[in-house]
Amino acid sequence: MPITQAMVTSFKTESFNGIHTFGTGVVRATTTADTFKIALYTSSVTLDATTTVYSSSNETTGTGYTAGGNTLTVSQVPTSTGTTAFLSFATSTWTSASFTAAGALIYNSTQGNKAVAVLNFGGNQTVAGGDFNILFPTSSSTTAILRFE
Repeated sequence: MPITQAMVTSFKTESFNGIHTFGTGVVRATTTADTFKIALYTSSVTLDATTTVYSSSNETTGTGYTAGGNTLTVSQVPTSTGTTAFLSFATSTWTSASFTAAGALIYNSTQGNKAVAVLNFGGNQTVAGGDFNILFPTSSSTTAILRFE
């Protein structure tokens, strides 16, 4: 079952419909930023652009990992350069961990666990009694993890 890295199609549409909120200056019923999480998965999962919601099926298990993953912190609020809007997250760390993961799903836990993006680690990544870090790329119009170009 393959993992194909992609910003999921449903997220693009939902973003234009005002479902996902990364910043606090939005106009809707609440001005509170949504909570975004990152869950890790084994190589047995199928995640791709058609993924619509978080699922615990084939999620990573092991010491230091809790189902549902970590809450992400927005490190670069939505901004734009030229015609590209972008944002980024701070490094996400699982400490004193022992597990294997092949990919991840970023999802919006405030909005019914709706999928945002799939990450492919390029093969199994294993940690044994150490820290497992997901380092997001530098936040710019050409490198940020989430960009609308």
